[in-house]
Amino acid sequence: MQREWRPDWPCPAGQVLAVARRGAGDPTYRIDASGAHWRGVRTPTGPGTLRVQPRLGESSIEAQAWGPGAEWLLDALPAMLGADDDWSGFEARHPVVEEALRRHPHWRIGRTGLVMEALVPAILEQKVTGQEAFLGFRRLVRGHGERAPGPHDDLWIQPAPDVLVAIPSWEWLRMRVDGARSRTLVGAARVAAALERTTGSSHAEADRRLRSLPGIGVWTSAETRVRAHGDPDAVSFGDFHVAKDIGWALRGRPADDTELVEILRDWEGHRYRVQALLSLSGHRRPRRGPRMAPRRHLPG
Repeated sequence: MQREWRPDWPCPAGQVLAVARRGAGDPTYRIDASGAHWRGVRTPTGPGTLRVQPRLGESSIEAQAWGPGAEWLLDALPAMLGADDDWSGFEARHPVVEEALRRHPHWRIGRTGLVMEALVPAILEQKVTGQEAFLGFRRLVRGHGERAPGPHDDLWIQPAPDVLVAIPSWEWLRMRVDGARSRTLVGAARVAAALERTTGSSHAEADRRLRSLPGIGVWTSAETRVRAHGDPDAVSFGDFHVAKDIGWALRGRPADDTELVEILRDWEGHRYRVQALLSLSGHRRPRRGPRMAPRRHLPG
């Protein structure tokens, strides 16, 4: 199936979609030589593949889809690309944010409507290096997911919730996923249907329901809500870099989470926009020294 969508603003489709990509080797997300973005997705109607071809300087976006979830994906395309994102009440309020907005005036927050798709990699990224998290995600998808329908020869779809529940503890360890994260994943998979229904709730209620699960805190909820719900206020409190980088950009020195609450007070309701705009514009504190090494005590 295919669709040509004409947004009412110059939509940077690749930039908006890229938030769903978990590392350069993400098997569920590919970018081909033509610049098209491919996604393997488990939709409410079944597995599907989405191919989006951004056209710089043109007013339309071309999309193709395959599999039982094809129609659902094409219907969801505008929301995924930010058509529902509401900027009402947002003001730059700071020269650095104003400059970031000038550089990325057409960026929007997309909303997939798929909670488990966002939650699974977020749990895997808890309290570990990105290198270790992305490795675990790749092993999980390739070892327990399925091939995406359609013509792409190396595109995959995340495992279904019932598959996650059935993975034994020793297999999680082989994927370099420790017991704390695997227990959180399995617990979430057991109530996956209820979690998917949070897309019909307010952002505050979705946050409450996500954080009611053992092992899911402020950071994991925010990382999930911004992708699945399109929450413009979902700040990644607890992240190793976010508070330090925003503090550096807006106050000239790294901050902690307590200070970050105060720094972002003027943008209440739109705090994630500030986080994302600063990140898109490359505002990061200087980082010196070797990168943190992944843990080596797990098998595999």
